[in-house]
Amino acid sequence: MKTSNLTFAHILLIGILISLFACKPDKSRKETKDEKIRKEQPVIAAIDSSFPHYGLRLNKYFDQLDTFKVRKNSVFSNLFDDYNTDDSLLFEAIGIADTLYPVNRIIAGKPVHMVYRKDKRKKSASNLVYHISETDKLILGFKDSAYAFIHKIPLDTVRRSIYAHINNTLYHSILASNTSYELGIKMSEVFAWQVNFFRIDKHDFFKVVFDEYQVDGKAVEIGKIKAALFYHRGDSFYAFPYQKGTDNGYFDEEGQNLKKAFLKAPLKYSRISSRYTKRRFHPVQKRWKAHLGTDYAAPRGTPIRTVGDGKIIAASYSRGNGRYVKVKHNSKYTTQYLHMSRIAKGIKKGRHVNQGEVIGYVGSTGLATGPHLCFRFWDNGVQVDPFKIKAPPTTPVSPSNMSDFKQLADIGRSELNQIHLSVSDSTAISKDKVD
Repeated sequence: MKTSNLTFAHILLIGILISLFACKPDKSRKETKDEKIRKEQPVIAAIDSSFPHYGLRLNKYFDQLDTFKVRKNSVFSNLFDDYNTDDSLLFEAIGIADTLYPVNRIIAGKPVHMVYRKDKRKKSASNLVYHISETDKLILGFKDSAYAFIHKIPLDTVRRSIYAHINNTLYHSILASNTSYELGIKMSEVFAWQVNFFRIDKHDFFKVVFDEYQVDGKAVEIGKIKAALFYHRGDSFYAFPYQKGTDNGYFDEEGQNLKKAFLKAPLKYSRISSRYTKRRFHPVQKRWKAHLGTDYAAPRGTPIRTVGDGKIIAASYSRGNGRYVKVKHNSKYTTQYLHMSRIAKGIKKGRHVNQGEVIGYVGSTGLATGPHLCFRFWDNGVQVDPFKIKAPPTTPVSPSNMSDFKQLADIGRSELNQIHLSVSDSTAISKDKVD
């Protein structure tokens, strides 16, 4: 019985040894290149395939990735604090990068990708990706050689259409339509001579067709306005872009230039706090008197624009007006801008200024209780209400281009007519991919 058990144990051991030798790999087979790489460098956290390489040639087995954001008060060199680098190559790469983008202006919170390989002591970095914007990425290389370039992500152009009633402000309506406020800025610039954006009526509405630039379905920039209709206080204003020969700008359906001799307001973003009136209680002097100007309440430092081309006839200071600038536009019209915190650099008596040029900044100098701009308007030497002035038009589409313009305007108006407002919603939106 004992002999039988020993025999069985020996047989079992021999069987195990035979099976082990039978499973031993064949040394005669040559290892593949990938097998050698895996054996030499175990992958701990290799770069994920979803990472956009931004033009970099990366090794999927060796290279790893850290993603972080720029810390507050950081300088560009701080981005490399946690990594080993070849300092001579790194500084050379930073020098090249600085010729493409001012690296001393990196912004806190911006994403950064660092490509590295792990060694025993520290992470050895080879590449950096700094997100300048949604479309522009600053790339640095500093391992085997120093280089830097800006990688631009191609944009998709999507044609969008919006129809909205303005229940509050133009910008509220724009944001409610899931669109960047940048469209509101462009709209206010197109209709700056027709629409008083400080007196929006509850019945006002607009339709607009425009291009939107997207990356992976995300809007990053508003393109050109292709056609627009703005209904304001009982009047309909059309806008169609046209550029051919000397004609360049936005024109109405009849080919009249939307740009007029005067802007509707000297500030882009503000509200009217006091209008032109023959009788107003002065908040500083505490007595009733005429207020022959229009006050725009705005934060200190808001840029003030001249409403039209002209020549500066005064850029000075007085006890009542504070710092002010006065512009003579022609033999008929003159405008004045009061209570500035400071006059813009280079603005002085005798200088010519162009419509929309910044001449100063909102403040509260002189007789003022808070930051605002007092805007005054003269017609033949008499102060008048600027909102009652009908500004003369500028050059219309030239006769030789009028037929061509009318065809384009008809197409634009047809696009606007196809935008319909939903009964249940105040904003209608449509999207079409532009090839």
